[in-house]
Amino acid sequence: MAKRRIGILTSGGDCPGLNATIRGVAKACYDLMGDEKVEIIGITDGYHGLIHNECREMKPSEFSGILTQGGTILGTRRTPYKMMQVVEDDNIDKVAEMKQTYKSNKLDCLLTLGGNGTHKTANLLSEEGLNVIGLPKTIDNDIWGTSVTFGFHTAVDIGTEVVDRIHTTATSHSRVMVIEIMGNKAGWLTLYSGVAGGADIILIPEIPYNIDKVVSAVESRAKAGKQFSIVAVAEGAMDLAESKMKKKDRARIRAEQGYTTATARITKEIQDKTGFETRSVVPGHMLRGGSPSAYDRILATQFGARAARLILEEKYGYSVAKIGTEIGENRLSDVTMKTKFVPLDDKVVVAARDIGISFGD
Repeated sequence: MAKRRIGILTSGGDCPGLNATIRGVAKACYDLMGDEKVEIIGITDGYHGLIHNECREMKPSEFSGILTQGGTILGTRRTPYKMMQVVEDDNIDKVAEMKQTYKSNKLDCLLTLGGNGTHKTANLLSEEGLNVIGLPKTIDNDIWGTSVTFGFHTAVDIGTEVVDRIHTTATSHSRVMVIEIMGNKAGWLTLYSGVAGGADIILIPEIPYNIDKVVSAVESRAKAGKQFSIVAVAEGAMDLAESKMKKKDRARIRAEQGYTTATARITKEIQDKTGFETRSVVPGHMLRGGSPSAYDRILATQFGARAARLILEEKYGYSVAKIGTEIGENRLSDVTMKTKFVPLDDKVVVAARDIGISFGD
């Protein structure tokens, strides 16, 4: 078997499990093909590094001791897909430069670890003739075709701990606490963290809310003798009127009203309408940080090993996925056409409604 030169990059936001996946790929490649038959080329800062040929050959020792390490040893950067085919002021043809980097480094294939935008660019490069394999990373869990992405379960654990901790201060001070959880387009992280943490109200992008229904839920709890409420809000949550607007119009109207986020407005509206002391909490990037959970370490290892198998079989143009209980793959061209939103009849949504959680609708 000829020696394989394998390029690997991490793109977009960081999350727990990136290093565990890199490790899984490397160790499986070395085991399946032999150390002397594999050369792994690390590409710095995602597609930026691929564009600017920031690459280096990595040693097998670099993949030891990183299973539990958060972030990414390769570095990452956001390079929006919509700009990939746009020549900007620097006059760089990004697609042409990425192809040249691939060829000049004599790569046999390229592995891209990232979310939806990363997968779109991966598919673009695949259509340009490069051998590409995607690995689905995002705490949003919104990549089509895989039941779960690595990084999601760790973020749920962190989000749940945030809700848990807020409960104590909410009960002590008889406050309404509004917690903003990451998730611009899909509400998986807020849904799971909210249910696991015992939130009373959960607001996600897929279910536009009516603020009067939110207020009613808070007041109903108060009448029942429960002097606090926990509201878990996805950062992409929107009310009924906003759900019919374009993104730029929503942003404009919020700015005119003096708010930058839905969370800030919801907090103010609850306090104004109920008179209850209401506070907002934004854990932000804490949800993406730290060591991966046991679940994500296992999933990342499985995904990495599957990617190595695809390389061995020379099966390119695919993204690794968990399909049911099996680790498999989907065509990149299929993955990039859709986003995995929370279905209105999702089993977790149904269970949440059955125990009295309000979705503000």
